Amino acid sequence: MTHILVVTNRKGGSGKTSTAVNLAAELAQRGRRVLLIDLDTQSHCALGLGIKLSKESSTVHGFFAGKHPLRPAIQTTQWENLHLIPADPLFEHGSGCSDEFFLRTALANEGILNDYDTLILDTPPSLDILLLNALYSADRVLVPFLPHFLAGEGVKQLARVLFRVGSNRANEGVRVLIAYVPVMIDTRIGQHKKVTGGIANQFGALRMLPGIRTDIRVAEAFGAGQPIRYYAPKSRAAQDYLNLTSALSLQLEI
Repeated sequence: MTHILVVTNRKGGSGKTSTAVNLAAELAQRGRRVLLIDLDTQSHCALGLGIKLSKESSTVHGFFAGKHPLRPAIQTTQWENLHLIPADPLFEHGSGCSDEFFLRTALANEGILNDYDTLILDTPPSLDILLLNALYSADRVLVPFLPHFLAGEGVKQLARVLFRVGSNRANEGVRVLIAYVPVMIDTRIGQHKKVTGGIANQFGALRMLPGIRTDIRVAEAFGAGQPIRYYAPKSRAAQDYLNLTSALSLQLEI
């Protein structure tokens, strides 16, 4: 069975793309066939994987605009088992189709689900048709968050969106499991502990996964176009993403 993991948070700058890219690399290294789909028009997943796009490149946003099917947008990367459907930074949010199940239908009808063990969807922070398409495709949701007060509010806002998705009768039978991961965390800081503890209390301690500590090597890895496990395998961020992948694989059965 193919699992579809959506990495999302209503607040920008919460570590979604770093988490999506590095989780994808870790799972691919473990032998899982992974497709990373970048729905965020910042198009940073391609940057993090060292892929240069041209104006002619097919993208997930070109698919939403009706320019081409989804499958032609799949690109290989230099790492085995890891493929990418990139974003289009020129796509205007709010344009394209209005069907909340457009992506889910294409993944099934184009046979993409048969080719991969795990799909990871990086999402925009805005509440629009792209985010809803991702959530209606998902059976797993991972919410990275910065351990600050405003980030905690963003998690609560997202919970309302997830309730809407789960309440849609057209989505009956789809069990969406949700987990949370603090990013750029320092457990010595009182506010970090307070915010993380508050989210754990509200949504369940078992849903809180191992955090990612602050590490400049993550930004450097993006600049080098490599996941952290290849750019700086001995760094603390590389160890944290390895631990996160192990915990996520166990908890969400991927």
